[in-house]
Amino acid sequence: MNLSLGLDLFPLTAAILVSVGCGLLGNFLVLRRLSLMGDAISHSVLPGIVIAFLLFTTRSAGVLLLGAAIAGVVTVVLVEVVRQVGRVESSAAIGVVFTVLFALGVLLIEQAAVRHADLDADCLLYGQLETLLWYGAPDDLSGLFSASTLSAIPPQIYLLCITVTIVFLGVGFLYKELRIAAFDPLLSTSLGFHATALHYLLMIMVAAMTVASFEAVGSILVIALLVCPAATARLLTDRLSVQLLLSVVIAFFCGIGGYLGATVVPGLWGKDSVNAAGAIATVAGGLLAIGLLVAPRYGSLARWLRHRRNTSAIAIDDLLTTLYRVAESGGDRCSFEDLKAGWSGPKLHQVIASASRRGMIAVEGGPLSLTPNGRQRAEELIRRHRLWEHYLVDEASIPADHVHDTAEVLEHIEAIDPADEIGTPNRDPHGKPIPPKHEEG
Repeated sequence: MNLSLGLDLFPLTAAILVSVGCGLLGNFLVLRRLSLMGDAISHSVLPGIVIAFLLFTTRSAGVLLLGAAIAGVVTVVLVEVVRQVGRVESSAAIGVVFTVLFALGVLLIEQAAVRHADLDADCLLYGQLETLLWYGAPDDLSGLFSASTLSAIPPQIYLLCITVTIVFLGVGFLYKELRIAAFDPLLSTSLGFHATALHYLLMIMVAAMTVASFEAVGSILVIALLVCPAATARLLTDRLSVQLLLSVVIAFFCGIGGYLGATVVPGLWGKDSVNAAGAIATVAGGLLAIGLLVAPRYGSLARWLRHRRNTSAIAIDDLLTTLYRVAESGGDRCSFEDLKAGWSGPKLHQVIASASRRGMIAVEGGPLSLTPNGRQRAEELIRRHRLWEHYLVDEASIPADHVHDTAEVLEHIEAIDPADEIGTPNRDPHGKPIPPKHEEG
């Protein structure tokens, strides 16, 4: 299936504009745990549409969009009022407000029906990309910028261009203020950037972007694009500036990839095209799923690999401390059978092999013993273990016979040295000597 200038240019343009605009604003919603705000606005604009129709008795897109935009702003204000007055979480406030406003919209639609008015919000506001046709499209690029062809451009494209430009300019000029307010509203206010005003300004931009997008692409796509690109970018970086850039790139790819996937790919198998908005939302959700799986720090695969490495390292540490205690009690070497009797961690053969490869233990001749490197590591662990026991007994007033298991966990934490709190005692609560700290270098 070949792309056509008149059939595909503006649906593709609208898809890209909606994707990058929603993708950019979605970062601040995700950071502030307000991802449901787009869903709330999509439901709560209904009474605004109906009221605008009842007041002006016209189905003009401009009038209905104005009513929807006002309803979106009212939604934002009501959510904040419910959150502060009711002292509830933002998600709970959003759920209360948008269900009430949506119900009100349904009742008002019934009132419009009583007046024998044909009012269908799905037709008036929740548009589809495929309907953005360019009836005056030129046959070639030479007539692209003539007055007659430009006048035939769908008005939704102009509205999206203006709204996206305002969104990018607003985020660009207020980046520092929005960044501080997103992470620490109290700090923002103390620095002279009123956090509440910034919140309302951000929500107004979200409402404007949401309403402007609804007429062109529909509500489901807008909701997906407010969340998925930003959430995917958040998985990939901890720097907000990089996250904003990544979210726009991801959203841009979602818009193009989803639209081409809906119009071109089915034709390769002789099938008709599928719904473009649904395809774009599917691409956005697929990228988020991939990010959840393979993100370098927060992905499931990365967490699994870290857990596996940590489990292996802790098992080796436990093996070293066991051999140290055997040597401390007078035994030079320890047999595999002696270790296996009290071993509860990962497979002992694998742990011994890993420790041997790292040069921590010697396995020649059958019984196991610590190498110099292994003994140094074991002494560090035993030192922290016994210092933690001392700390728990002296500072937390825990009986000496109750501290071993807790110290067994804390001994693996290298970032905290209990000696900073309790000094350097020579013996633990059980009377066993505490090894000295090894000097680095």
